[in-house]
Amino acid sequence: MAFEGRVAVVTGASQGIGLAIAEDLAALGAAVVLVDVQKDKLDEAVLAINSRGGRASGREASVSRTDQVAAVVEAALKEHGRIDYLVNNAGITRDALLLRMKDEDWDAVIDINLKGVYNFTRAVLKPMVAARFGRIVSLSSVAGECGNAGQTNYAASKAGILGFSRSLAKEVAGRGITVNCVAPGAIATAMTDRLPEEIKKAFIDTIPAKRFGLPVEVAHAVRFLLSDEAAYITGQVINVNGGMYM
Repeated sequence: MAFEGRVAVVTGASQGIGLAIAEDLAALGAAVVLVDVQKDKLDEAVLAINSRGGRASGREASVSRTDQVAAVVEAALKEHGRIDYLVNNAGITRDALLLRMKDEDWDAVIDINLKGVYNFTRAVLKPMVAARFGRIVSLSSVAGECGNAGQTNYAASKAGILGFSRSLAKEVAGRGITVNCVAPGAIATAMTDRLPEEIKKAFIDTIPAKRFGLPVEVAHAVRFLLSDEAAYITGQVINVNGGMYM
C-alpha cells in the first residue's frame, strides 16, 4: 500500500478512532492534517505523531462551519499542494428518547455528523476532480444500519452518510474518486467509556465476538479503502462490528 507522498485530512482526529486513523496513515508515510475542535488534545496528537517521525499538522475547526472548513482545505492545499484522502470521522451523540429530545440536540448531531460530511466532502472535491484522483471514506455506524432506541438523531445522521456516500460515488467514479463508508459497532473509545457498566455488558451480550472493538481495527478498514488496492471499490460500506449486525 503506497501512502508515501500522499496527503490526508482526518476530521475528529484528536482522540479515539480519528486519532487511530491519523496515526496509522502517518506511520505509512502520508502527511496528515488533523482537524478537531479540542485544541489541547489536537496539539498533543500532532506532537505525538511528529515525535515518532510522522508528518502531521493540526487545524482547529468545527466541521459544521462552512467558513472554517474552507479555511482548513485552503491551508492544506497551500501547505501540501494536494489532498488525496479525506476521512470524515467527526461525530457526536446527544442521546434521548424522541419524546424527550430537544431541538438543539437533534440539530447539533445532524450539523456535526451529517452536515460536517457534506461540508468537508464538497470542499475537497474540486482539487480531487482536478487531480482525477481521490479517496473519501466517511464513518457511519451500526446504528445507521439497524437503528438504536434513544438515538434517532444519531442513527438518522449515520444513515444519511450512507445514502450521501452512495449517491456521490455515482457522481465522481468516472473522475478517479472513490467514496466509501466504514460502519463501526461498539468500539472502545471515550464515547463508550462513559457508558454505565450495565449498558456495556448489554452491548457485549449482543456481539458474537464478545468484546468491544479497538480504534485501530477501524483504522485498518479505513486504510484499505484509501489504498490503491481498493481502487475498484466505491459506494460500499465495510462493517467493523464483531458480528453485531450482519
